[in-house]
Amino acid sequence: MTSQITPCLWFNGEAEEAAKFYTSVFKDGAITKTSYFTETGKENHSFAPGSVMMVAFTINGTSFTALNGGPHFKHSEAVSFQISCKDQEEVDYYWEKLKEGGDERKQDCGWVGDRFGISWQVIPVQLIEYISAGGERGERAMKAMLSMKKMDIEALRKAFEGEA
Repeated sequence: MTSQITPCLWFNGEAEEAAKFYTSVFKDGAITKTSYFTETGKENHSFAPGSVMMVAFTINGTSFTALNGGPHFKHSEAVSFQISCKDQEEVDYYWEKLKEGGDERKQDCGWVGDRFGISWQVIPVQLIEYISAGGERGERAMKAMLSMKKMDIEALRKAFEGEA
């Protein structure tokens, strides 16, 4: 079944580059359709006819649209995409790939801003388990998480268990 909701990411000429990047980072990523600007609406969008307007793509089973809409809107941390990682190897992989060329100031508590300004949360599934346990154990895990840039599952476990 196709999802009724598809995130649309706004770009200023980088839609195709971003879609290619995201589909290369995620193992099952694929570009499914590319649409191009025509003369129609040029007074509104200012892109040359024949340049990329939209790129439809999927990553990890989720459909996205990348739209070259112009310089009017910017990405912010108010919207982010969470990547649930099963182990440290996955955390490290996604963190390293997504941070390339991104703003280092946007790397905190598992959050990473990529080179296109999109925010990602690279989160180990263990973190949710630890924090949702509540009590002192959950508090210790939360405190450890708040001190990290990239999540360290072993350090989170140690904090949770009171070994840190």
